[in-house]
Amino acid sequence: MLAVDDDDDMRELLTFILKQAGAIVTVAASGLEALAILQETNPDVLLADIAMPQIDGYTLLQQVRERTPEHEKQIPAIAVTAYAGELNERRVFAAGFQRYISKPLEPDRLIQEIVQLLNG
Repeated sequence: MLAVDDDDDMRELLTFILKQAGAIVTVAASGLEALAILQETNPDVLLADIAMPQIDGYTLLQQVRERTPEHEKQIPAIAVTAYAGELNERRVFAAGFQRYISKPLEPDRLIQEIVQLLNG
């Protein structure tokens, strides 16, 4: 699992929650770092903050999708964002994310969303 967030505390929280649930977690502090990691690994899930400098979550996912050959399975993606509301939710789904979680995070909901995403 790859968790991308520019906030140190959020990366620590995501790591703690996911490891407690038994996940193997790699974290990135930026979209650029995430893209570099994705050249070396193929995580089961991408958790991406939307509001990040340089490359926001929308651009990150677009670049990830463009880099994945059509015959390969796309990485399931969850947007983790402080931007709540129906308009933002529609934008997240239009960008290609399969799930949307607003901050502050509820650990049980995060794990539930990941499980549902992986189980189809």
